[in-house]
Amino acid sequence: MSGELDLVEPSTVGLNHERLRQVSDYAKSYVDNNFMVGTDVLVSRHGKVALRESFGFADREAQKSVCPDTIWRIFSMTKPIVSVAVMQLVEDGKLHLQDPLINFVPAFEKTEVFSGGTAEKPETVAVERPINIADLLTHTAGLSYWFTNQHPVDEMYRKGELDKAREKLSLEELTNFLAEFPLRHQPGTRWSYSMATDVLGRVIEVIEGRSLYEALAERVLNPLGMTDTSFQISDEKIKRLAACYAAEEETLSPVLLEKPEESSYRSSRWQSGGGGLLSTMHDYHRFCNMLINGGELDGNRILDSQTLKKMMENHLPGKADMTDAGDPLYYKGFFDGVGFGLGFAVVQDPVKGRIQAREGEASWGGMASTVFWVDPIEKISCIFLTQLVPSGTHIKLRWDLRALVNHAIEE
Repeated sequence: MSGELDLVEPSTVGLNHERLRQVSDYAKSYVDNNFMVGTDVLVSRHGKVALRESFGFADREAQKSVCPDTIWRIFSMTKPIVSVAVMQLVEDGKLHLQDPLINFVPAFEKTEVFSGGTAEKPETVAVERPINIADLLTHTAGLSYWFTNQHPVDEMYRKGELDKAREKLSLEELTNFLAEFPLRHQPGTRWSYSMATDVLGRVIEVIEGRSLYEALAERVLNPLGMTDTSFQISDEKIKRLAACYAAEEETLSPVLLEKPEESSYRSSRWQSGGGGLLSTMHDYHRFCNMLINGGELDGNRILDSQTLKKMMENHLPGKADMTDAGDPLYYKGFFDGVGFGLGFAVVQDPVKGRIQAREGEASWGGMASTVFWVDPIEKISCIFLTQLVPSGTHIKLRWDLRALVNHAIEE
């Protein structure tokens, strides 16, 4: 079956079998407790899969179990893939980290910075310097998201119906529309989770002269054999797409949000570099293997190892963590000791964060509670897939899983 992965005995890659079972038990508990409809978890070391377990349903209403080839909405786990493509352009000399965004999206020439007032009557000032590519990769450009509730600019996004506009506009049109809103802060000064990677997708289109998907397919997806990763799902694959669920407010039980056959992914005009890809465990495992292997997989070099190493270093102002350099995304202190690189969150100081993680681990998650991380030192990767929005519902699982996996390391 497509999506099947060969497993090895955990001890052959320095992992304790019994302790690793705690990882699958933990993933199963979310289904048993009716917090998630289905889960799929994988732990790999040195590119070899030591654990792969799935539980529950991909589509509860249709009684379809999670399968090896289930297709999932990975949402913001799209960002690292797009960031890799951006750094390929840097390596090719077609792009530089200090290049102003206005070189590629002139609409940002007139964008100003929110300085006071309200969403209805904002006060703005001129940018002290233009947004550059590095700002976008690190989420320090001053952009935002409509679903955050931290700043008047977020409210302006909602009032401007940016969430609905993305269903009607092309990536070019949406990026130009985004430029009409003020920035939350001066470029390069703070970390604000945002639509920055969507803008980077447009930068890729401008440089490559083709759609974002076409560029990603040739540069990343096809070389890595990620054959089920795309922005749109075909009719023949729709039966493999998981349903999406939302957490019921009081009980947190999953309620149906989107049936596979009614999915917007069947016809999507907007190719979202920030959160639009569908993928499978098989495909994302191959992406993680490339990261673990220093930018190469099966003879295909995607990135130079030094480029990848630089992406997994903290690039925030003053080497601050996301707590000190940004606004709480989930709860205050969640990102203590965690910085942000060029497309990834990176563990900088596990002691400060009181987290059972290792310095240098790179990660991110998606809106439907998916998450992955890679440890380039221990050569470990873990991927957790499910379909429950919002991601903050059970956000503690990101650090819980990390602790369980790292506890299984024996050598």
